[in-house]
Amino acid sequence: MHLRRRRRAKSPTTETARLPEGAEGLLLVDKPAGITSHDVVQVARRVYGERSIGHLGTLDPFATGLLVLLLGRSTRLATFIETEPKVYEATIRFGVETDTDDCTGSLVREASVPNVDEIDVVIRSLTGKISQVPPAFSAKSVDGVRAYDAARRGEPMELEPVEVVVHGWVINARRRAEIDVTITCGTGTYIRALARDLGRKTSSAAHLTALRRIRSGPFDVGDAITVEKLQAAAPRLQTLTVVASRG
Repeated sequence: MHLRRRRRAKSPTTETARLPEGAEGLLLVDKPAGITSHDVVQVARRVYGERSIGHLGTLDPFATGLLVLLLGRSTRLATFIETEPKVYEATIRFGVETDTDDCTGSLVREASVPNVDEIDVVIRSLTGKISQVPPAFSAKSVDGVRAYDAARRGEPMELEPVEVVVHGWVINARRRAEIDVTITCGTGTYIRALARDLGRKTSSAAHLTALRRIRSGPFDVGDAITVEKLQAAAPRLQTLTVVASRG
């Protein structure tokens, strides 16, 4: 079974047409920095008058990029929608580790900046199937308690490592203490944790200063609408249909 998505044909009165009761379909949004994924969902709820809205993969508040939203009855199709691999653009800064593994956290450790060869060797070791400990400030839950709640109380949890898949890294630019990379990975991979581990495994320290999701499965951020445009006028949703596989 696979999904086919098609755009509804635009009518001459698309901009002024009244939205039908129970809007349903797929919407791609380019999330800006400074708001949560849930904030974007709330905007879509107000715009479409639809309470049943979910997203296929959250983004941290400081991160930007692609959010795939499902509205109405389309939320039932979430498990059938392919969202791998995910592709991110990130900037990693060496020399400083933070408690959140990104630029929003507090400094916890400083170290000298590693050389290029050390970075490249460790990147190769962080490719393929790897074991990764989620960040202390993450939504991972232990006995009903979220890791970020415990971390905010000053009682970070001992989180178990999980197996994730990193398909590949591309280094786009190098500066004295930073690299810009494109990372392709599977669901469940924390890019913040990759930055943290890259720092530690090079006998240095590191954290993310920027993160942008540019692709999730077949969906591309180039096809996404900004939150500002979403607030100004509800775009037509993409229709999802289930097609039975042959054979």
